[in-house]
Amino acid sequence: MNYQQTVQYLYDSAPLFQQKGAGAYKPGLDTTLALDKHLGHPHRFYPTIHVGGTNGKGSCCHTIAAMLQAAGLRVGLYTSPHLVDFRERIRINGKMMPKQYVVDFVEEHRSFFEPLHPSFFELTTALAMQYFSSEGVDIAVIEVGLGGRIDCTNIITPLLSVVTNISLDHTALLGNTPEAIAREKAGIFKAGIPALVGETDAHTRPIFEEIAKHVGAPLFFAEDTPEIIKAEVGKDGLMHYETLHYGKLQGALTGLPQARNAETILHAVQLLNNISPAGVLTLENVRQGFLHVCDWTGLMGRWQRIEECPDLILDTGHNAGGWAYLSQQLNTLAERTDAHLHCVLGFAGDKDVDAILPLLPAKATYYLARASVDRAMPSDVLATHFQQRTLDIKTFPNVADALSAARNAACPADTIFVGGSTFVVADALVSINRE
Repeated sequence: MNYQQTVQYLYDSAPLFQQKGAGAYKPGLDTTLALDKHLGHPHRFYPTIHVGGTNGKGSCCHTIAAMLQAAGLRVGLYTSPHLVDFRERIRINGKMMPKQYVVDFVEEHRSFFEPLHPSFFELTTALAMQYFSSEGVDIAVIEVGLGGRIDCTNIITPLLSVVTNISLDHTALLGNTPEAIAREKAGIFKAGIPALVGETDAHTRPIFEEIAKHVGAPLFFAEDTPEIIKAEVGKDGLMHYETLHYGKLQGALTGLPQARNAETILHAVQLLNNISPAGVLTLENVRQGFLHVCDWTGLMGRWQRIEECPDLILDTGHNAGGWAYLSQQLNTLAERTDAHLHCVLGFAGDKDVDAILPLLPAKATYYLARASVDRAMPSDVLATHFQQRTLDIKTFPNVADALSAARNAACPADTIFVGGSTFVVADALVSINRE
C-alpha cells in the first residue's frame, strides 16, 4: 500500500472518533497496553510532558514544544485531531513524520493489531510512541485525546502533568457536570509527579485537590500566583505580554484565551526548570517559543488569520468554554460601523448549540454548513436552532460552498470567520488549498 491507501486503511479498519464520535470510543486501557507491550514499551525511552484539559491543551502543547526546540532539544509532539494531513498529529521539531514510516508501521504490525480491533486513536498513539523512540527524541509533549483517566495516552509516566481547564464537552462520555469531567481529567495525575492545573472554579478545585492527595501528586494551581500582568494584541498582530518574571513577551497566538494559556505555560516552565533532566528553559527559550510557536510546530486554527482584505480567520473552538472567548472577539468585530462580519459555521451533532447561540453577535451574516464527517450536524437541522433568534442565516450543503458565498459577499474591509468545529476549519483549509 502507498501512503494514501494506508491512511484510508486506518480510517476504514479502526473506529475514528473524529468521524464517528462516541461510537469510536473504546473505554479502558487493555488494547493500549497490549500494543505497548508488543512494541517494547517505547514511551519508556524518553521523558514526556502530559497535557490534558477541555480547552487550550493544543496551544499549550505546541508552545511548550517550541520552547524546548528553542533550547536545542529534539522534541516529539503528539496532538489531535489533525486538520488536513494525518501526520499533523505526530511531529518531531515541527516536522511531520515521513509518509513511508506510516506505511512501514502498518505493514509490520497489522498482523498483531488487527485481531485486537483497536480504535484509530489507540493505533495512532502506539504509532507516535514508537516513532519518537525510533527517532531518539530528547523529550515528547503528549496531548490527551479524550478525558484522561482511561485515555490511551495515560500509560506514560511524565515529568509533569498539566490540566488546562474544565468545561462541559463530550458529556456523554465524561459526565455532565464540571465535577465529573474534572475527575476524568485529573486521572492523569501520578504519584510523585508534579501536577499543574491552569484554571479552576469552586466546583472543580476540590476534585483536583482530592485526587492529587489520593495519588500522592504534588499539586500546583497557576491561578494562585498570577504571572501575567497585562496581555493585549499590538498593531503588529502579535500578542504582547507583560509578566512578573519573564519581562515582555510577544506571542504569535492572539486569541483571547491565549492569556490564560500563557499563564499555564509559564507556570509549567517554572516547574520544568526544577525537575527536567533535559535542561533549563532560559528566558530566551521562552521568548522564542512564544514568538515562533506556529512556524516551528505547525500549529493551525487558533484565531488564525490566513487572508487579508477581507480578513479570513479560522478557529477550532467548538464548545461553550471556547465560545465564551470567541464570542467576545466576534462581538467586537460585529460592532464595527465600517465593516461587516460573515461567519461560516458548523457543529458536530453532539454539541449543545443552544448554549452557544446566545453568545453569537446579532450583527452578522451566518453561513451554516455541514462538515464532511459523519458526526457533523446537517445545516438544515442547525438552521432550526438559529431560527430561535432573529439572525441573518443562509444554509449550504458543505463548507466549501458556504465559504465561497461568504467571500463573494464580503467587502475588503469585512471579516470572514470560519469555525464552530474542527471539521469545519479542516474542510475550509482543504478547499483553500485546492485553489
